[in-house]
Amino acid sequence: MWKNNHKNSTIILASRSPRRVELLKQIGLDCKIFPADIDESQLLDESPVQYVTRLAREKAAACTALLAEEYLDYPILAADTTVALSGMVLGKPIDDDDARDMLNKLAAGMHQVHTAVALSFNGAIEVLLSSTNVEMMPLSAEQIEKYIATGDHRDKAGSYGIQGLAGAWIKRIEGSYTGVMGLPIFETAALLRKHCIITI
Repeated sequence: MWKNNHKNSTIILASRSPRRVELLKQIGLDCKIFPADIDESQLLDESPVQYVTRLAREKAAACTALLAEEYLDYPILAADTTVALSGMVLGKPIDDDDARDMLNKLAAGMHQVHTAVALSFNGAIEVLLSSTNVEMMPLSAEQIEKYIATGDHRDKAGSYGIQGLAGAWIKRIEGSYTGVMGLPIFETAALLRKHCIITI
């Protein structure tokens, strides 16, 4: 059984993602939601791994800086996920046309999903990375149009979510399913365990 000795199993989550909330509940943790709004622009010559790691760290730091004093001793968890294809970051779609373009690029090939998770606790921030290879099946224009019509692509890196309708397109993965969802449970638990926030 998972056990968290801090604040009755509650941590601060620097994210609005309901998927991350559900994944934390899976390991016995409740969340107080304090989203971190930062500039998510990619820096010049920044690789996808460098990009996602920096954003997770900056989100944790931004959330820590904004918290009221009563919450400052809570563990603060932040994460960022990006889809990468041939070293190029595919972020959240600007509009439906952008989503079509991304899905056409991802179809019938292998891409990477990188999720960095950051823990801010006791005055320090530590980051771990999960990287997963994902193979998507070939897609017809009709399949892409039907998917876009559902709206499921919105606000998702790479214009799809493996836990939703697009999961039917994923032929195989090499790595972490929860990492592709947006919060790698293994790495998250390792960070929390290291600081005795969970004890299993």
